[in-house]
Amino acid sequence: MITIIADMPIKEAARIEVERRHEARVIPMAAAAPDDIESASVLICGALPACFDDLRSLRLVQLFSVGYTQLHGRGLAQRGVRACNARGVFDTTIAEWNIAMMINLARDLRRMIHQQERGLWQRDEPRFQSALRDRVLGIWGYGGIGRETARLAKALGMTVHVTTRRGIAPRTGFYSIPGTGDDAGTLPDRSYVAGQESEFLRNLDFLVLAMPLTSANTEIIGERELRAMKSTAFLLNPARGPLVQEAALIRALDERWIAGAALDTHHHYPMPPDHPLWHMPHVIMTPHISGSDRNPHFLDRVWDLAAQNIDRFLADEPLWNELTRAELEP
Repeated sequence: MITIIADMPIKEAARIEVERRHEARVIPMAAAAPDDIESASVLICGALPACFDDLRSLRLVQLFSVGYTQLHGRGLAQRGVRACNARGVFDTTIAEWNIAMMINLARDLRRMIHQQERGLWQRDEPRFQSALRDRVLGIWGYGGIGRETARLAKALGMTVHVTTRRGIAPRTGFYSIPGTGDDAGTLPDRSYVAGQESEFLRNLDFLVLAMPLTSANTEIIGERELRAMKSTAFLLNPARGPLVQEAALIRALDERWIAGAALDTHHHYPMPPDHPLWHMPHVIMTPHISGSDRNPHFLDRVWDLAAQNIDRFLADEPLWNELTRAELEP
């Protein structure tokens, strides 16, 4: 009998199936007794709980977030505890946000809504009648989010360019929703590698950041990169705010080096109400909701991933989304 503690809402159908297959007990953290905590071998959570040191039998942590910096400094690797994040769970919702923002930016929907509120009929402006078809989308990073964004963009007739450090390769070892993404890596029309960033940027109509935040790519988008883009291009950042130098971005928008931006991740949480980005007419700001962890599919997907990883863990098979020692101990 194995004990699994879930520090998140439990999907009842998943609980029943996991318990049936493995003679397991799935217990909510709030109902866990001291003996349950001491004997638990699997923990499903967003962050390690206050009782982490009492989880003496713990062998696997399954996060329901993609970010994992909350595990840093907790000694998981030294204790022999494996950990997996929730890559793949959020791919479709973030990719949909990317498409929605591109349509909104291309057609200047924000301005149209302001005109609706003022009762203005102004249909002759070209920016209200633009289209995505034949536009060039650049995706910086080509994990699950980038691949699902590429799939949707290609369906809309866009040209897709991608840049990664070492080029595009088939993607294995990561959870994905069936029928989504580009595991084979065959969708992009053109790809670039490290050292070709300027060439990549200068041809784009939209740039989507789809990479994790690491020490190597913090502020990877600065003045040089923003100046390399066309003045008609748009930046979308659903990844992490510090990927972009904030001062350079504000200047680029003020001085119209680029046409605009859609930002779901930020340098401040919450963003101060007097921050200049709120008030720029060519910027769309959303409060870090592109991943949509309250959408009706979120719990199903998290528990599908968790159940598969429990199966794999107990069968001594490779886990989905397993974090490396270097990722756990940067």
